[in-house]
Amino acid sequence: MNQAVQYPLCHPKFEWLRSTRVDSLKVDVQEFRHRETEALHIHVAADDDQNAFLVAFRTVPEDSTGVAHILEHTSLCGSRRYPVRDPFFMMIRRSLNTFMNAFTASDWTAYPFASRNRKDFQNLLGVYLDAVFFPNLNPLDFAQEGHRIEFAVPDDPDSELVFKGVVFNEMKGAMSSPVSALWQSLTAAVFPSITYHFNSGGDPEAIPNLTYQQLKAFHRSHYHPSNAVFMTFGDIPPHQHQGVFQEWLADFEFKPLNIRVPDEHRYDSPLRVEDAYALDGERDTRNKTHIVVGWLLNKSTDIEEVLRSHLLAGVLLNNGASPLRRALETTDLGCAPSPLCGLKDSMREMLFVAGLEGSNPEQAEAVERLIFGVLEEVAENGVDPAMVEALLHQLELHQREITGDGFPYGLQLMLRALRPALHGADPVSALDIDAALERLRERIKDPGFIKALVREQLLNNRHWVRLVMKPDPELGAGRAREEAERLASIRAGMDEAEKKRVIEQAIALAERQSVEDDPELLPKVGLEDVPADLPIPEGVTVPLAGIPATWFSCGTNGLFYEELVIDIPALDDELTRFVPMLCDMVTEVGSGGRDYLATQALHSAVTGGIGARVAVRGAVDDLNTSRGVFVVSGKALARNHGALTEILRETVETARFDELSRLRELVKQKRLRLEQSVTGNGHVLAMLAAAAELSPIAALAHNWQGLTGIRAIKALDDSLDSEAILKDLAERLRNLRDTLLTAPRQLLLIGESEARQAFLAALGACWEDRYQLKTGGHFNPPAKGEYPVRQAWTVSTQVNFCAKAYPAAPAEHPDAPALMVLAGFLRNNFLHRAIREQGGAYGGGATVDLDAGAFRFFSYRDPRLAETLADFDASVDWLFDRTHESRLIEEAILGVIGSIDKPASPAGEAKKAFHAALHGRTAEQRRRFRSRVLEVQLEDLRRVAETYLRPERASTAVITSETTLSRYPEQDLQVMHL
Repeated sequence: MNQAVQYPLCHPKFEWLRSTRVDSLKVDVQEFRHRETEALHIHVAADDDQNAFLVAFRTVPEDSTGVAHILEHTSLCGSRRYPVRDPFFMMIRRSLNTFMNAFTASDWTAYPFASRNRKDFQNLLGVYLDAVFFPNLNPLDFAQEGHRIEFAVPDDPDSELVFKGVVFNEMKGAMSSPVSALWQSLTAAVFPSITYHFNSGGDPEAIPNLTYQQLKAFHRSHYHPSNAVFMTFGDIPPHQHQGVFQEWLADFEFKPLNIRVPDEHRYDSPLRVEDAYALDGERDTRNKTHIVVGWLLNKSTDIEEVLRSHLLAGVLLNNGASPLRRALETTDLGCAPSPLCGLKDSMREMLFVAGLEGSNPEQAEAVERLIFGVLEEVAENGVDPAMVEALLHQLELHQREITGDGFPYGLQLMLRALRPALHGADPVSALDIDAALERLRERIKDPGFIKALVREQLLNNRHWVRLVMKPDPELGAGRAREEAERLASIRAGMDEAEKKRVIEQAIALAERQSVEDDPELLPKVGLEDVPADLPIPEGVTVPLAGIPATWFSCGTNGLFYEELVIDIPALDDELTRFVPMLCDMVTEVGSGGRDYLATQALHSAVTGGIGARVAVRGAVDDLNTSRGVFVVSGKALARNHGALTEILRETVETARFDELSRLRELVKQKRLRLEQSVTGNGHVLAMLAAAAELSPIAALAHNWQGLTGIRAIKALDDSLDSEAILKDLAERLRNLRDTLLTAPRQLLLIGESEARQAFLAALGACWEDRYQLKTGGHFNPPAKGEYPVRQAWTVSTQVNFCAKAYPAAPAEHPDAPALMVLAGFLRNNFLHRAIREQGGAYGGGATVDLDAGAFRFFSYRDPRLAETLADFDASVDWLFDRTHESRLIEEAILGVIGSIDKPASPAGEAKKAFHAALHGRTAEQRRRFRSRVLEVQLEDLRRVAETYLRPERASTAVITSETTLSRYPEQDLQVMHL
């Protein structure tokens, strides 16, 4: 329930507007306005020492040059108070932050960070405020981060011209994804006249049209406090934040700005359009078309409309029991529901999408009829009221859950409130939804509510678009040809003076990139600011009939988490191959005697979702010894803990694999999901391939999660052309499940301390022993192969992903801490500059996987290939060829400590502690490793580099296109095809 809270203290230059208690989140939302500029400050007061900040601006681009995105990058390249070339990345190294980034959305740009260290928080706050309000916006930074032309040989005017730039290459990579291209085409059609028509990240064909003067003008018109929203979260009082804000706001006066997103003009009749995406390297275009229908709905700033739309989307698409998802999953018109299916509420006006991937252009009419047929059926007959209740339950659970395992919880709350704040609506309404949920609960008692909602939002809504997105094997080559012709035309029109200017800019940029900035111009934290201890929650063994159990008490805001953890026994190679498939299937098929439709409906009604995963980790002292566990987990509101337990038990013990058509659907869906992951996750896949033969764990990761795993699922999908083969798959999954049922098991239980006794009393009877457990051998991955490997995996992409891997040491080896610090040291001081700034890749660096025993170099969305591989080697030479300041070691150590100390959600911390200890990473071992990291010296880095990073020990893997690979025959890479 909402209630006013005590008047908070604020800075004299700010006025207090209101305060609201949000009981369901246990926070107070306090709103203030700066008196001179009218900038809004929203503070979410919480008993949390992970304080968070963001400043956001409405940014409404009117073209696809990526001006807002390039400005986001360039603003972080030096400012009035911090005149260094790269303060953002320098501060990452001089900080104990738990999060640092910047985002460009479709109609706003935000600069967020979080830290548990107050000194660090204040350091970052000053750097961020100066960056956004007083950036240098150096033309050379615009050339580096945005776009530029250079000669292929920078000082040779007779060589060809090329486009370069970090954002240019980032967006080439992003738009290599068919799903990204699909989204841009759909929004361009649905929004014909307002900002969402354009690609806010930038279209690679349009980015070179942006001028430096336009960038400067966009900053002047958009990055003003009168167009800003400041947001903070945590236990620092708001008046302290405002005192810092005022140091920068004192330079500004109110500026009347009219930066807003208007309503889109509504279509009188639907629009049916066709477009194409690039499918390089493949000739067969059958079953590769996307067909989607998108409806423009009401405003996302109205919480009542948002909840109604989420409810409708959930009723139609939430799971396999939902009528529209069921139709899309079971039709022969395509392979799977489109990745875009569902409600999109990130824009001022919402968008609902339904459709198929893996279809064909001639099936567009049939797909449209299928979708509208389901909608007519629902509008005529409605749905089971229990399904509607289940969706309301999901909304309540989502509201209550304290998340933050991958993204700080405070920033999540702030971003939830940001959209209405930017669009002039009530930010509290996005956080305090209990009253709106109760009103919605009353409305669904009307049996005609869902029927009317389908007609109002979809069937009677004339503003919808049907998009047919076809694959085009010639499109990528055509774009490359057009780019080459464009550059040739530019070159042909250049006089000698213009050629000289291009060469001079390249020289000036190279000189600027090589400048060693004075780090003392920036604030910092040091090793003396590192907390003395690493807080790790402790679980307790609790009595439970028939099964060992560990309980963690922590603040979960009324949720209960439960995991069944089964030791994976010794498996033959055939069963080992199907472990990932079992994880995908076991929670998606029927169980407890129900079919999958009834099971999915039950899961939605009483849980916040269940899932299965497998974790195999090497021993802390031996890379050839490992332990694997199969985990089935779930969460629920406390009142549903008994039902959650029963569902988990039924899932493991009674999952049925006889619904063959369901198995077939799930394999198709997994194949498409994995194929689509390559262009967004290519650096990880390249590292897995490069390290695949370094240890049994590394080989297993490549086979299960890497490129060979993707190739295996494609082969399986292609083979499932008969009932007999499907039955064979079902039998293998059943055999694997039955094998796991005889293995030792235990429970992980997480909840609030006051609920412990009630939970345990209810759990005991459910987990009585039903199986005769065996104590056979432990699971060991298949033996590794021969290294080094030299592979090139070819896919449809405009950019490259490069990796090199070297054998490393396990966690308890004396060299392990130094290897971790070495990765950060090389990334901070050589690889970032060489690969990102000079090479133009979106990212690059080095990392260590102590489970797999691999030291790995990588690049992400990289225009180069051989040059990047050479830079990996050059970084090692640089380590030995120069003297290095002690502060560089300190910065690398801070980065490792920051990753070790980064907090998760309360439940996430408990899970991390439990599973780490399960694999030998006890609290004692983790603290010991952390203390050893703090002791690393420069001589340790050189010693481990000389020991492990020897050229003859390197394995190489790249993901690239056939066209790009053909330009590097000297690399002598084994060509691998997905």
